[in-house]
Amino acid sequence: MDFGIRGKAALVCAGSRGIGRACAEALSAEGARVAVCARNEETLSRAAEEIAAKTGNPVLPVRADLTRNEEIDALFARIGSEFGTLHILVNNVGGPHPSGFLGASDEDWVRSFHLNFLSAIRCIRKTLPWMTAQKFGRIVNLTSFSVKQPIDNLIQSNAIRSAVVAMAKTLSREVAENNVTVNNICPGYVLTERLRSLIEKRAAESQVSVEEAMAAGIAEIPAGRFGTPEEVAALVTFLASERSSYITGATIQVDGGLIRGLL
Repeated sequence: MDFGIRGKAALVCAGSRGIGRACAEALSAEGARVAVCARNEETLSRAAEEIAAKTGNPVLPVRADLTRNEEIDALFARIGSEFGTLHILVNNVGGPHPSGFLGASDEDWVRSFHLNFLSAIRCIRKTLPWMTAQKFGRIVNLTSFSVKQPIDNLIQSNAIRSAVVAMAKTLSREVAENNVTVNNICPGYVLTERLRSLIEKRAAESQVSVEEAMAAGIAEIPAGRFGTPEEVAALVTFLASERSSYITGATIQVDGGLIRGLL
C-alpha cells in the first residue's frame, strides 16, 4: 500500500529511542522528510544517522527540551527553515515519575503538566497554521493505555494523559474541515527502556526478581507477550498517511488485548 506520505515533512518528538525512534524510522522508510527532537544531542544525532543509513533518507536532528517554550520556538524555526512546512506531527514524550496521590507534590504535578500536556499544546499550536493553509495535516499523540484503564501508582500520568485525549478530541472537530486529523494512540506494555525501569521498580517494591515481575506483566496480556515499538509505529504511520483521512478524534490502543473495557 502506498501511504501517500513520500516527500511530506514530519516531526517526531522524543525520536531518539524507543517508540519515538521506531516511528521516525517507519516514516522515513515511507519517504517522509523526518525531523526528530530529543534532549540528549549525542543520542539524537546517532539515532538520526542510523535511521538515515537504514532508510536511505536524510533525517534532521534538532535538540530540544519540550518543557521549555523557547526551545519549542527554536525547534519550529529550524523546521520552517529546513522544510518550509510540516504535514505530520507525532507528539511523544516520556511519562511522569511513578507515584501515588500523596507522593506527588505541587511541583511534581506542574512538571508533569509541562512535560505531557503543554508540550503537546505548544507543538500543535506551532504546526496548525501550516496544516490548515495546505489543507493537509496529521497529528498523532502517543499517550498510554492508562487513559482507558488507569494504572496503579501512576496517578500523574493517568490524569494528564487523559487531558491530552480530551483536548485532541475537541480539537479534531475544529480542524476536520481543513483535512487535518487528530488522533491518539495508547500503547499497552511495549518493551522500552521506560517499561523496563517501571518493572524494575515494581520488582524492588514487591521484593521479587525482575524476571518474575516481567512474567507477571506478561500474564496480564492475552497475546502472551510485550509489544514492540515497531508495532506501535505501524499504526502511527497509517494514521499519518493519506489513507487515514476519515479517522479523526479516535483513541486507539495497541495493547495485545490488555485493556478490558469495551471502549
